[in-house]
Amino acid sequence: MKLPLLGRYGEPLLSRLGRHELPILAVPGVAAAAIWIFVELADEVRDGSTREFDRALLLSLRHPDDISDPIGPRWLEELVRDVTAFGGTGPLLFITLAAILYLVMLRKYRSSLFLLLAVGGGQLLSSVLKLGFDRARPDLVPHGMHVYTASFPSGHAMMAAVTWLTLGALLARTESRLRIKAYIILLAVLITILVGLSRVYLGVHWPTDVLGGWVAGSAWAALCWAIALLLQRRGGIEEEPAPDPDGDTANRS
Repeated sequence: MKLPLLGRYGEPLLSRLGRHELPILAVPGVAAAAIWIFVELADEVRDGSTREFDRALLLSLRHPDDISDPIGPRWLEELVRDVTAFGGTGPLLFITLAAILYLVMLRKYRSSLFLLLAVGGGQLLSSVLKLGFDRARPDLVPHGMHVYTASFPSGHAMMAAVTWLTLGALLARTESRLRIKAYIILLAVLITILVGLSRVYLGVHWPTDVLGGWVAGSAWAALCWAIALLLQRRGGIEEEPAPDPDGDTANRS
């Protein structure tokens, strides 16, 4: 006997989330709001208004007697280093190319090209923003790993948002089952959040760097998805399968 999580009107909760994947990631209003938040946050960072907040939150993740040591057992620190790799250039390049190949195998050639341009454009935007703000990395605590670029916005947080949210939205389009769509998108959001948190825990970014990366990356992903919707309506991107809230239509009698 099935006992699904139910939303309003008795519809399974994950099915409801899957049905509303586009508003979550891509509606123009979300992109506009994210851009506005980023502009406001960037202004606060430039003015130094976030300094006390950043310092307090960064120090809260360190042992009071030894700020070189993050809170938690040693294995947690190693685990966080593994998690932060999900926002690194190498792993993101690998997963993006793997997803492009997957879409090509499905003969969704225009979707694969769109994914390449969306992720590549996000990487370019991240580099331009870092050069423009040129914020110094935290010097309050020792870094948990080597860093080479400017601090604001966090490249890991931004590219995790750009790549994983775009991947989640595009790959969800290849799936007709609404619960599976919702699972893909929620997993992409979770990875994005964990990557950002890992950067603060390792002491390589101020909290507002990560927040800025999340917002900028989400804005870019939303803009890309809005463009994808427009292209889909004009036949520029392949249509997604018709929604199937209960399961695989082919297996239903």
